[in-house]
Amino acid sequence: MALISFRSLLRCGQIINETILINSRYKLYFKEHNCGREKEESQSQNVGEKNEELEKLNKEIAELKDQNEEILDKYKRALADSENLRTRLTKQISEAKIFGIQSFCKDLLDVADVLSKATETVPKEEVNDRNPHLKSLYEGLLMTEAQLKSVFKRHGLEQMDPIDEKFNPNYHEALFQQEVEGKESGTVVIVSKIGYKLHDRVIRPALVGVAK
Repeated sequence: MALISFRSLLRCGQIINETILINSRYKLYFKEHNCGREKEESQSQNVGEKNEELEKLNKEIAELKDQNEEILDKYKRALADSENLRTRLTKQISEAKIFGIQSFCKDLLDVADVLSKATETVPKEEVNDRNPHLKSLYEGLLMTEAQLKSVFKRHGLEQMDPIDEKFNPNYHEALFQQEVEGKESGTVVIVSKIGYKLHDRVIRPALVGVAK
């Protein structure tokens, strides 16, 4: 009976030791398993945080890119507006230099008309040595008229005498139309008043009669 008890006790001890060993191994496995899972969870959490940070940075980059494009567009527009303004001012200054005497030229045209009329009314048959005073007056008128035309030309003022030219509404003003034999329709046949242009700008159209 005592022997059986001893064996039973021995077996029980073995079972207890095996149980303890199995329990220790289970605890170790469980600990290692939990550590791995915690490590994976930690790594997963770190990846998630990095992804969120990356998305945030990408968003900021996109916003900065949009702002940069907007600023660049505004800069280009401002540059274009500045260049257009400079071009307009340059053109206005240039035109002011060229056409600044336009009003003065218009006033001189009446003088030129009167002078031309005076020259035309002088009877050419009486201009001779027997009428020295008339001859001197006539020659003086011609010289004055020539000098005035020279001044006009020097400042870009040109006459427009469109006799036998095609009527052009940009340069001529038709006073009347009439039938003229041998003249094509639309041809200027009479110039009542000579026109003038300052460089390329008409300051007085020629007053004309046009053939039908």
